[in-house]
Amino acid sequence: MSQVMEKKNPSAAPAPASPMQAGTHEPAYAKDWAPLGTVWLDELRRSSLERFLDVGFPTRRDEEWRFTDPARIARVPFQLAGDQFPQSAADAGQRHYTFGHDAVCELVFVNGHFHPRLSKLGKLPRGVKAGRLAEAFDTDRALVEQHLARHAEVNKNPFVALNTAFLRDGAFIHLSRGSVVETPIHLLFLSTSGEASAAAHPRVLVIAEENVEATIVETYAGAGSHDGRPPYFTNAVTEIVAGADCRIDHCKLQQESLSAFHVATMQVTLGDRATFVSHSASIGGRLTRNDLNVVMAGERADATLNGLVLIDGTQHVDNHTLLDHARPNCPSHELYKHVLGGRATGVFKGKILVRPDSQKTDAKQTSKALLLSDEAHMNSQPALEIYADDVKCTHGSTIGPVDEEMVFYLRSRGISLEASRHLLTYAFAADITRRIRVEPVRRRLEDFMAAQHGLPQDLRITDLGAHDEAARNS
Repeated sequence: MSQVMEKKNPSAAPAPASPMQAGTHEPAYAKDWAPLGTVWLDELRRSSLERFLDVGFPTRRDEEWRFTDPARIARVPFQLAGDQFPQSAADAGQRHYTFGHDAVCELVFVNGHFHPRLSKLGKLPRGVKAGRLAEAFDTDRALVEQHLARHAEVNKNPFVALNTAFLRDGAFIHLSRGSVVETPIHLLFLSTSGEASAAAHPRVLVIAEENVEATIVETYAGAGSHDGRPPYFTNAVTEIVAGADCRIDHCKLQQESLSAFHVATMQVTLGDRATFVSHSASIGGRLTRNDLNVVMAGERADATLNGLVLIDGTQHVDNHTLLDHARPNCPSHELYKHVLGGRATGVFKGKILVRPDSQKTDAKQTSKALLLSDEAHMNSQPALEIYADDVKCTHGSTIGPVDEEMVFYLRSRGISLEASRHLLTYAFAADITRRIRVEPVRRRLEDFMAAQHGLPQDLRITDLGAHDEAARNS
């Protein structure tokens, strides 16, 4: 099933492909590639660079990029981000985005480089490691070599190849068997706008052994960035491997500068009876592309993907998801909501793949979009690809403006027209935010919505149990 809808914008077809062709353009900083001195890692990085130079940036002729133009990134002469940056901007960014005592551990990276002074290693439970990937290349070489670039495949995604080619550092989390981390591990990636356009390639590797319970948060934000500064490019890759009986809750908050390009790939592999819950929120950036792929490689693995997009102006966010049911008896649930104002554009392309013999699959996918203006534009393409016969799979997509009947109801209660629309928008998004159990993430999103729509800062849904109970009784 493919669905493309919009409001008062009849030209839904993509623009003609740019003159740039795959394989003919490479980043200006490709010449800056240099070995790190570790043989196996340099071989991986070199082969990834060769792969990227062979295929180049994708174009809109590629079906996966039909509604998002990578040429907007390719034609900017980015430099490779260095480890020199305004300390004042980094300090201010860390103060603004830190979780403080709400995180057991907080690793801070500025322009892709680890910043030890701004980081808080904390006191982790026994059997839990959270630190620099550059150090893990030596201390945990066998484990890193076994998993790094084995899940997010270089040959399938040019941006993964580009990230791997310039891999130098990142975050490494290893949760040994039976570990329980009750407080979130926070990975904060800050980008500072300098005098030249810069590109950073953050990398995250999470390895959870059997029977692990943990919450991990990734925040991507612009530090000291403002309009008029050169654009920057964040190309992030995250690999998560969850063993049998694991329970992993992952949150991603993308709050980049409005001058930023943000491309991210997350590849998740689940073992038997593993449970993975993802909350992804995009509220910043000029152009954002998120690829989230979850492979249920073990029987009775369970995946839940929740997403929220809040954009305005000329922002563009493209979410691609894949729920790969590779084994029997695996349930999955997916709910993505988009709120688009101004001339913002959104894309949702979600696929549920049920492989042969993956019987008893129970999968549900829902995409909803709220258009706040006549110029906002949404493309929604939910899809099912099923090769087994004993399954229950559903998907659906709705796109439309604010419900005028609800507006009339609120106005009849003495609420102004503008306030009515804002309240309904807030309630639409709150269906996602109320599911986020990491308070700093939920609070930041609620504060953003309150500021965006002129609502009181104390308009929050913080008691999840009370909210759900009230919803059931209403």
